[in-house]
Amino acid sequence: MVRHNNVVPNNHFKKKWQFYVRTWFNQAARKLRRRSARADKAKQAFPRPSAGLLRPVVRGQTLKYNRKQRLGKGFTLDELKEAGINVGMAATIGIAVDHRRRNKSLESLQENVQRLKAYKSNLVVFPRNVKKPKAFETPLAEARVVGQATGSVVMPLSKAAPALETVAVTAAMKETRGKELSEIKGTTYGKLRLERMNVRQVGARAKKAKEAAKEDA
Repeated sequence: MVRHNNVVPNNHFKKKWQFYVRTWFNQAARKLRRRSARADKAKQAFPRPSAGLLRPVVRGQTLKYNRKQRLGKGFTLDELKEAGINVGMAATIGIAVDHRRRNKSLESLQENVQRLKAYKSNLVVFPRNVKKPKAFETPLAEARVVGQATGSVVMPLSKAAPALETVAVTAAMKETRGKELSEIKGTTYGKLRLERMNVRQVGARAKKAKEAAKEDA
C-alpha cells in the first residue's frame, strides 16, 4: 500500500510479455488422442464395460452437501451380504468394494442393495468350463451374442423430477369470509395466518384448559 505523501505508482510491466503467454494449438490433436485411447481401452476390456466398475449411490459429506447424491468409492460389506454377493467375487464381476464405508441409514442400504440386484440381473458371466458351467454362469449360447455396455458410467444416477399434485379450485376455496374471520380482515392471507396461529397455540391452550379444570375440581 502507498503510505504518506508519495507519488502514486503507475508501473507498466510490458517487458518480455511473450514469455508469459501460453498457446493451446494442440487441443484438437489431444482430443483425438483421448478418443482413440478410450476406444483402445474398450477394445481391450471387451466384453466388460468400458466405463469401469459399478459404484454405489452415496450422499455428499457435511450438512451443506448431504442433500445431493453422487457415486461413491465402493459398496459396503453389509450391502454385498444383503444382495447375496461374495466379497471375493465382487471384484471379479465389476463391482467396487469399500470395506471402510459404513451404512448409517436403512434407506441407503436398501437403495444400494436394489442397485446391486439390478446389476446382477443384467450380468453375463462367461463360463470357465463350457462342459460344466456353474449355476451363476451364463450359458455359452447366450454369452456369444452379448454386447459391450457403453457409456461414461455403469448404471448412472437417474434424477426423477418431483411429482406435482394439482387440485381443482372449488367455490369453497374461493370463499374468503367465514365465521372465524369476523374480527379480522376477510382475506385468504388472514385465514392462513389464523390457522398458523391455531397450530402454534395448541400446547398453550391445552395447558391453560388443564389448569382451569384443576381449579374447578
